Amino acid sequence: MKAVRLFSPKVIDDSPLSHGDAARPAPRENELVVCVKTCGVCRTDLHIVEGDLKLPKLPLIPGHQVIGFVEEVGRNVTLFKKGERLGVPWLYSTCGKCEFCNSAKENLCDNAKFTGFHVDGGYAEFMVVREDFAYPIPQCFSDKEAAPLLCAGVIGYRAVRLSEIESGKRIGLYGFGASAHIAIQIVKHWGCEVYVYTRSQHHRELAEELGALWTGKAEEKAPHQIDSGVIFAPAGQLVPLALKALKKGGTVSLAGIHMTPIPKMDYKLLYEERTVRSVANSTRDDVRGLLQIAAEIPIRTEIETFPLEEANTALLKLKKSEIHGSGVLTIDQQDQHR
Repeated sequence: MKAVRLFSPKVIDDSPLSHGDAARPAPRENELVVCVKTCGVCRTDLHIVEGDLKLPKLPLIPGHQVIGFVEEVGRNVTLFKKGERLGVPWLYSTCGKCEFCNSAKENLCDNAKFTGFHVDGGYAEFMVVREDFAYPIPQCFSDKEAAPLLCAGVIGYRAVRLSEIESGKRIGLYGFGASAHIAIQIVKHWGCEVYVYTRSQHHRELAEELGALWTGKAEEKAPHQIDSGVIFAPAGQLVPLALKALKKGGTVSLAGIHMTPIPKMDYKLLYEERTVRSVANSTRDDVRGLLQIAAEIPIRTEIETFPLEEANTALLKLKKSEIHGSGVLTIDQQDQHR
C-alpha cells in the first residue's frame, strides 16, 4: 500500500516524511482494516514529525483524523460490517482496568495508545483499528468535511466544556486554526459571545465570518473581560495574557498537547479564583458528543485538501498558519490496491 512514513524527526522545513510503499496491515480479533479516504492534518502531527514529543516507535505512519470504509473485519467483530463508513480519532485504545478507565477518565489511562503515535495512523491507504474505538460518521458530512471533526473538533469540544463556559457568557479563543474554527460554531450554538485573539488577518476574517463579536491580537484589550478562555495556539506566553482578560472565578483551558514554556507571572493574575487547566486527549464519549452536536448544528468545516504525497507541504503550511481552516489529505480511489 501507499503510505507516508516518518523515519527520523526533523523540522518540517526539511521534509522529513517519506512517501512510498509499506506492508498492508491485517486485522486481529475485534479489529477492522480501514480503507482510508481522507485524513486530517493536525498540529499534533507537526509536533510528532518535528520531535517535540518523545516517540514510542519509528518508523511511524502519522495521522489520527481518519475517515474511511471497512475493508476487512477480524474475528468476533460485531459493531461494523464491510463497506460501512467510519472515523478513527486520536484515542486508539485503553486498558479498561486502571483507576482512570474506571472513573470516566479514560483519556488519562495509564496504558492508553494513540493513533499515529503508538500505532500507525491514517497517512496511508489502509490502517487497522479496534472496532470499539471507531465511530459511525453522520451522513451530512462528506469524507473531506468529516476528517477535521475527529481531533480538531473533538479537542475543541472538550476544551470549551472544560473552560466551564455557560450560555450567554463571553468566551475568548486564542489562536484560530483547525480546532478553533469548529469550537466557535459550538459555543455560538450554545448562545455565547465570542472574542477571537489571533495574529493572522485572514484568520480574523474567518472568525468574523463565523460569528466572532470581536477579533484582535492577544495583546489588545477587548471591549469586555471574558468569562472563560481557551488557548489553542501552542504558545505559553498567551497564558498570562488570557488570565489578564479573564473575569474573577473564570477558567482558561489549554487545548494543546505541547506548549512553549509559560513565563513567570504575578500571582495576582491567578488570584480571585481564576483557574488554568490543561486538556489531555479525549474520551470516547467526547467523540460521540461532538459528532452528535456537529450534525445538529450542522458544523461547517473549512478545509484545504492535499494529495497524500504532499503531507510535508500540508504540515509546513500548518506551521506557517497558511491553512484556511483545516488541512485534509486525500487518497484517490484509483490509488487503492484492493
